[in-house]
Amino acid sequence: MPPVAIKSRRIDEAPSASDSTRKIVRTTTVELVTTAIRQRILSGDLAPGEVLRQEALADELGVSRVPVREAITRLTGEGLLTKVPHKGAYVAELSIEEVQETFEIRLRLEPWLFSQAIPHISDAEIAKAEKLVTEMDQAESGMWGQLNWRLHETLYLPARRDITLQMLRVLHDRSDRYFRFQVVQVPIREQSHDEHMALVDACRKHDAKLGAKLLEQHVKTAAQQIIAVVETMMSR
Repeated sequence: MPPVAIKSRRIDEAPSASDSTRKIVRTTTVELVTTAIRQRILSGDLAPGEVLRQEALADELGVSRVPVREAITRLTGEGLLTKVPHKGAYVAELSIEEVQETFEIRLRLEPWLFSQAIPHISDAEIAKAEKLVTEMDQAESGMWGQLNWRLHETLYLPARRDITLQMLRVLHDRSDRYFRFQVVQVPIREQSHDEHMALVDACRKHDAKLGAKLLEQHVKTAAQQIIAVVETMMSR
């Protein structure tokens, strides 16, 4: 994977006009580094169990080790990394229990959130969601999970429940690397397409009850498929 070009945002190159300016630039750098490392984990470039070399990552990304350390702390909080005292940070291993718990939480939140969003969704948002479904049909497995979240986010945003949406984004990020193993199968992609289009159609009808019911089944099906794939991988 090519180095991420963020050297222009290095902390030591920040303007010295004021402390507040430095703080904003530093936060931006940490966000960029966090995003870069997160994508390497979700794409499989950093494999489960692999140790993170802070100095090497800092060199590749063109930053000091400070934002790398802060990014590792954030990603540990998201469950993508595991920190071991005196040994460092490792990419979290695959876990059936994690998948089960993640989807149990999603089942309790997403159908409700979707039902709150449907009465307020606009034609433009429906069109955007439909376009994202089309993009997912052609996406590589490494990008599919990101597009999947953008689709769900588009469907949920009209509910204006920012705290719930932030929680769900973390859950989707935790699930993203599992989607890589799921969506390489053509029948699953086709089934997912049909289910997503049914969600869009429920929005078009402004049928909140139908939307919640369809989404509940959609999440249950995804959980079953991913658990089956992870069980197969872990048994090898």
